Amino acid sequence: MTLLDATTWQGTLHSNGWAEPAGGLAPVRSPATGEEIGQVGVANAEDVTRACERAATAQRAWAATGYAERAAVLRRAGHLFERHAAEIGDWIVRESGSIPPKAVVETDTAAQECYIDERQRDKIHALVTASVDAGARLAAGGTYEGLFYRPTVLTDVTPATPAYAQEIFGPVAPVITFADQDEAVELARQTEYGLSLGILSGDVMRAMALADRIPSGIVHINDQTVSDEAVAPFGGVGASGTGSRFGGPAANVDAFTETQWLTVRGAITRYPF
Repeated sequence: MTLLDATTWQGTLHSNGWAEPAGGLAPVRSPATGEEIGQVGVANAEDVTRACERAATAQRAWAATGYAERAAVLRRAGHLFERHAAEIGDWIVRESGSIPPKAVVETDTAAQECYIDERQRDKIHALVTASVDAGARLAAGGTYEGLFYRPTVLTDVTPATPAYAQEIFGPVAPVITFADQDEAVELARQTEYGLSLGILSGDVMRAMALADRIPSGIVHINDQTVSDEAVAPFGGVGASGTGSRFGGPAANVDAFTETQWLTVRGAITRYPF
């Protein structure tokens, strides 16, 4: 059984099930050959409005869903990526022009992002316990049940606290205080990482000025750091990456090239002096 059966998605779009698009069809072409390999549905304004309404309803239901059931959904997605890796990889190569090894990396990464295993859980817990041993106070959490790590808050944190000094991809909030904006900037600039920055302020212009002083690939004003869109450039600076390079060809080209002005004449220019 295939996962991406063309008879299912060909000429349709998915919104609460596969449906006929109101915005028509768009061809999908192989970058290597120019061959049309399929047609996808195009959403119009009404399609998007209905999708947003359904998403808002689904969001409330998802928020009320227990963590065990949420984890089961993600694990199911991971199993599908693994089971159909060859098929998905073939489509990545044909549709995006990727080479097969790159497609393998992408499918493997997608599968792994659906899981948390004992190694990841134990790494998070080790950083929390090391932080407490170093003098931080455990204000909440710090325990786990199976693979579920409870939301954790650490106070009395210093820049040397392990959970603050190292990237921790888990539900852990190390809280460090500052006296003024200059100290906040200094604290933020001390770290070698620079993936995402969140600033909460009643004065947006003041927040933007503050963001200009802190190296970061992503800035969110009046929102959390874990917020991104698939169509927006994504990436960090310093030890967090090589710049905002994911999010379309324009962002990629800008990240890896330098602009140069070049003029050319067919013959050597002669000047009257």
